[in-house]
Amino acid sequence: MLTNSDLIELTEFRRALHRRPEVSGEEVETAKTIVAAVKLMRPTGILTGLGGHGVAAIFDSGKDGPTVLFRAELDALPIEERNDVIAWPSETRGKSHVCGHDGHMTMLLALGRMISRQPVAQGRVILMFQPAEEDGSGAKAVVADPAFAEIKPDWAFAIHNEPGSPFGFVSTRVGLMNCASLGLKVRLSGKTAHAADPQDGVSPALAVAKLIPALDNLGHGEGGPRNDAFRLVTITHAKIGEPTFGIAPGEAEVFATLRAAGDAGVESLETAARNLATSVADEYGLGVAFEVHDHFAASVNDADAYDIATKAMEAIGVPHGQESVPMRASEDFGVFGWGAKAAMLCLGPGEDHAALHNPDYDFPDDLIPIGSAIFERIARDLLGTA
Repeated sequence: MLTNSDLIELTEFRRALHRRPEVSGEEVETAKTIVAAVKLMRPTGILTGLGGHGVAAIFDSGKDGPTVLFRAELDALPIEERNDVIAWPSETRGKSHVCGHDGHMTMLLALGRMISRQPVAQGRVILMFQPAEEDGSGAKAVVADPAFAEIKPDWAFAIHNEPGSPFGFVSTRVGLMNCASLGLKVRLSGKTAHAADPQDGVSPALAVAKLIPALDNLGHGEGGPRNDAFRLVTITHAKIGEPTFGIAPGEAEVFATLRAAGDAGVESLETAARNLATSVADEYGLGVAFEVHDHFAASVNDADAYDIATKAMEAIGVPHGQESVPMRASEDFGVFGWGAKAAMLCLGPGEDHAALHNPDYDFPDDLIPIGSAIFERIARDLLGTA
């Protein structure tokens, strides 16, 4: 159990993390801060540099049993924070923890304190601090890291705060929790010309005008992600030529986020988007090239892991239900479920709380004892107490 002193220290730690955000792939100092904190708990071992800057703290009972992994995220977002209410604002211009990963890390550290004081009876607890969650590259890199074989879990759990839900309420379900998605960059290439003689070049302008609504029409969101046929295409950026009046453009870019209720759905949607862009490019005599970014696997809750998590919440009086899930938003946790029985839980900070990725979002510190208590009960139910 956490003491009042624990909660005061953990709150200050969370706020210190909030002041010094680092975005995906840059989490050097955050990882160092986490390593220093977990060393105080005297874990059996610490792995660093997992999949980039990932950190894993190992609490091994020394007795045979399952390995249970609990995951939090190291990275922040490239968003300028605008919050004049808190006394611990981001000190890094253009970067902020407006997704709550500072709070998620702190919940994991709270769990570490409790496990270090009352070790589990069998198996191992892994505190996994994952890098690069926000761009979808971190979990794949962690799992592909040869060192990950040392801590390969049988069970994996994660908590993400989810504004819009009542404070302390957990939304979860069996099956899909977070949609699969990827970012597709379409580059169209033609030939520039003088603006007075556009016929001398090959402009992508009309192709872009046709491509944007056509890509949008590939999506059909009827029924939301509970419908297996759910597809959504969101145009996030478009650029034609340079900001000048004397040159007819010769290059263009269109960024689209493709989203579906499963990995196969995104694969199918990507194929359709590529075929569409190629057809439009051919029609206007343009070259076309593609790049994939921010590729997230679907996050799918295993039935057994769901049962373990819900029984743990019932035992400690945490209300839960299936409201607001599955989510359209993606989460880079699904990869851990490829080799383990996994469950994602969405913990509510309040119906009126600022939304994720809003510039005025801040993680509620009062969620720290709730999230860590859920994690601890799961660990005790699976591994017992020595």
